[in-house]
Amino acid sequence: MAMREIRVTGDPVLRTVCDPIRDINDQVRTLVEDLLETVDYDGRAGLAANQIGVSLRAFSWNIDGEIGYILNPEIVERSTDLQELGDEGCLSVPGLWYPCERPSYTRAVGTDLAGNEVVIEGEEIWARLINHEVDHLDGHLYLDRLAKDVRKQAMRELRESLEG
Repeated sequence: MAMREIRVTGDPVLRTVCDPIRDINDQVRTLVEDLLETVDYDGRAGLAANQIGVSLRAFSWNIDGEIGYILNPEIVERSTDLQELGDEGCLSVPGLWYPCERPSYTRAVGTDLAGNEVVIEGEEIWARLINHEVDHLDGHLYLDRLAKDVRKQAMRELRESLEG
């Protein structure tokens, strides 16, 4: 197990659609261990594999003391109701938080290392987490989901933070 370095905006792996995990092998088992150890550091909520430089469909979470992971997650249900705009942040966009609209409820299905079905679902923080992490696996950052005027401000502040 190893605590892994977080890739930040500008790294091409963050904009790459992650490959499905086809075989459970030592590489995948190590990836899961690293995701779990890295998400358990300093109150992190979620972590997608590409945020640690691995372009495979997996993510981990650390919400309300529950730490877990899912392989090959697929969102199977989203409410059409949206949450109140809530500030969202990202380990790959350090220090910048912006209001981002997300569904109020989301359910995803995937597997664990033994091939057993994993279902994660919920409202509020859980819905935000699932959508945020699956976006990562699809090569998107939460900045892509911001309202146009907020996105413009966010991109300006991001450039300034990267320059300084």
